Amino acid sequence: MDNLDPIAIRVLFEEWDPQTESAQHDQAVCRFPGEPTNAATMASEDIAKLAETLAKTQVAGGQLSFKGKSLKLNTADDAKDVIKEIEDFDGLEALRLEGNTVGVEAARVIAKALEKKSELKRCHWSDMFTGRLRSEIPPALISLGEGLITAGAQLVELDLSDNAFGPDGVRGFEALLKSSACFTLHELKLNNCGMGIGGGKILAAALTECHRKSSAQGKPLALKVFVAGRNRLENDGATALAEAFGIIGTLEEVHMPQNGINHPGVTALAQAFAINPLLRVINLNDNTFTEKGAMAMAKTLTTLRQVEVINFGDCLVRSKGAVAIADAIRGGLPKLKELNLSFGEIKREAALSVAEAVADKAELEKLDLNGNMLGEEGCEQLQEVLEGFNLATVLASLSDDEGEDDEDEDEEEEEEEEEEEEDEGEEDEDEEEEEEPQQEEQGEGPSAPSQKGPGPNSGTDTSDPEKVVSAFLKVSSVFKDEASVRTAVQDAVDALMKKAFSSSAFNSNAFLTQLLIHMGLLKSEDKIKAISNLHGPLMTLNHVVQQDYFPKALAPLLLAFVTKPNGALESCSFARHNLLQTLYKV
Repeated sequence: MDNLDPIAIRVLFEEWDPQTESAQHDQAVCRFPGEPTNAATMASEDIAKLAETLAKTQVAGGQLSFKGKSLKLNTADDAKDVIKEIEDFDGLEALRLEGNTVGVEAARVIAKALEKKSELKRCHWSDMFTGRLRSEIPPALISLGEGLITAGAQLVELDLSDNAFGPDGVRGFEALLKSSACFTLHELKLNNCGMGIGGGKILAAALTECHRKSSAQGKPLALKVFVAGRNRLENDGATALAEAFGIIGTLEEVHMPQNGINHPGVTALAQAFAINPLLRVINLNDNTFTEKGAMAMAKTLTTLRQVEVINFGDCLVRSKGAVAIADAIRGGLPKLKELNLSFGEIKREAALSVAEAVADKAELEKLDLNGNMLGEEGCEQLQEVLEGFNLATVLASLSDDEGEDDEDEDEEEEEEEEEEEEDEGEEDEDEEEEEEPQQEEQGEGPSAPSQKGPGPNSGTDTSDPEKVVSAFLKVSSVFKDEASVRTAVQDAVDALMKKAFSSSAFNSNAFLTQLLIHMGLLKSEDKIKAISNLHGPLMTLNHVVQQDYFPKALAPLLLAFVTKPNGALESCSFARHNLLQTLYKV
């Protein structure tokens, strides 16, 4: 009875009646022994019939769950109870392994048990490698995939979210995706897996191959739901996946928030979405559209008719982009239920255009324009316009409005400057990559933190937040992703910050505020020049927030500012998304 939905039990009791066999809802009563009934006893045949119905319902549910049991399955012996339950479960259709940790050997024997489960359709395998070395995950996934392939399973859902397996982890289930076990796949969920650009490309190629092979058998892959948020896919990974999406053509939901995607990747996705006419949900929250990406997406929206949810919050669509999206909405999207254009640097007139565009959307439930640049008067006007359309209740809070911008900034110039910065950033990275091998050949390693910044015995006044910020930035500025330099930076920062945070005289909030100002993430009345490159500080912060000395109460504030759109952050998307992934877990 463990697998029986309580609602199903209630329905079964309501349907059973010893006299009429179809009692009405208000007549259905589940009685305890000793309570009076219309019939003194249930006839034995009725009991047998009820038991049979319950048994059938249990099989129809078909789900075996170990969710959240915190099982540590390292060896075959550790997994013996899990294996027995799998083997004894007839008609297994869904297996939940979330919230456990599965090692290579345990995965191998579980896979062996799955070889006889041909009816398995849903694999809920998110967060099942907690504490594992990254090198352990691919062979574990390969074993599990082989078990499914051997069984002849036909999956409809595969969820591997919250498993930090990186690009190599994608290799672990690549063969599964290309096999007949996934020809029937409808939902693929890979949220927060750290796939990166490389993993995105491997995934795209596997999906394309799955579609090719399934099409050859007359039943093309008809993927409906794709989830891959927080994976650092960036432009190249997004573009590769866009090509796969264009080939598949059956998508209904796409969730790809927080991936460091800029307008080239957004444009590629927009073009792919245009040939997926069944799309209902588009979630690209916290990527960077700018006007170019927003215009491309607006063009696609004019061709779609089934869209219900659009989440372009934190996407820096800006005013021109918002107007283009408003024009697309005005002429179509009759089923629109939710539109999120929050934190996009949208000004008053553009926001009002958006409000006017949704006037005829009878199914609209939520319009989010919070965190833009409307000003107090603009917020009032927006509310008045929506009240005029009887849509006042759909407007989300405007409590984080940035206020009306006094300066009439040229958005095109801003975008050009940002693109130039992006190009310069890429060139700098290329130059660094070229220079580093030369330094190694010549035996000249990069400058160590002790040469450029304060070490643990530098005499920094750790009771003064401003001085601690200055020391932190000096040390973190020389960060490089090389073991020797990374370790030296982290050791120096640990000594500095541990001493500061452990002091009762140290104001942690003031420290974080000053740090955000110096990083250009928070405005200040004082004219403080922000540092030009945030890569080192972001990578160093990613280490700091995981340490015991770091006050966990600061994490939500830091998360809020790192999440907000910012040109300086966009040029360091890899470091930013690393930090975001960590902060979500703190």
